Amino acid sequence: MTLATLVIGARASARETAIAAAIDPHLSTALILEGLPNGKSPLDAFTGISSMQTARIAPGCLCCTGNLTMRVTLNRMLRHSPERLYIGLATTAHLDQLRRFLTQAPYDALLTLTDDLRA
Repeated sequence: MTLATLVIGARASARETAIAAAIDPHLSTALILEGLPNGKSPLDAFTGISSMQTARIAPGCLCCTGNLTMRVTLNRMLRHSPERLYIGLATTAHLDQLRRFLTQAPYDALLTLTDDLRA
């Protein structure tokens, strides 16, 4: 089971700083990041680590406009069975719907949602 954490914050740079502080470099980790930070990302320090997968998705509600993109990206990440997954969200408008999506089949058998990480 992959531990999955939704990362919430107003700015991409704040969300990515929170993720960088939470990453355990000894665990295989997948990142799904919505949007781009302004300037350099604190996650750049993890570039080149083979146990780290990163995917960026254009900003937009992941449970509405980005559902297909989210599903494809998530499925690709989960094929590698990461121990940790962080999903950085640009908006929390439909946070409950995204949680519901992640706790329904087939993801209910693959993911365990943790408490949200607030940036």
